[in-house]
Amino acid sequence: MNDLPLRPVSRFEMPAWLHGAVETAADARRLQRKAVAHVRRDRARGRSCAVAHYKVAIHQAVVDSNGLDAYTGEMLDRHLISRYRNEESREGRHLYRRGFALLPSVDHEVASEASSRFRICAWRTNDAKNDLAPDAFIALCQRVLTHAGWQVVPPERVPC
Repeated sequence: MNDLPLRPVSRFEMPAWLHGAVETAADARRLQRKAVAHVRRDRARGRSCAVAHYKVAIHQAVVDSNGLDAYTGEMLDRHLISRYRNEESREGRHLYRRGFALLPSVDHEVASEASSRFRICAWRTNDAKNDLAPDAFIALCQRVLTHAGWQVVPPERVPC
């Protein structure tokens, strides 16, 4: 007979890159909150969507990210998760917010009637991207760099 305690199996297993920074129960609550928030926003925009579908898609984005910003490749600071405090933000304003630049956040990359796709990126990146599609965000970044005197050469596209 095995005397080891049984551990409930979760459909949303916490990815290894979050271990040590986030408790499993807190991770499950956060996933639920993020899915509900995105569903509310999308329903307000006239889209039909389900919390269960968004939970699966957001969880997959977290797993796929492996702790890296999807747009910049920067390592996200997992220790910032659940540390943001509104009161401190009101007092510290921009200086306080800057400390959360690499906080992992959920970017709704594609939001249409047909599908939804999420990516994980830094709060700073998500704030800059706002509601732009990925290609439009990259084009904007390219224009900013060109205007600042940089020479931007897009990667060669290999035909499929």
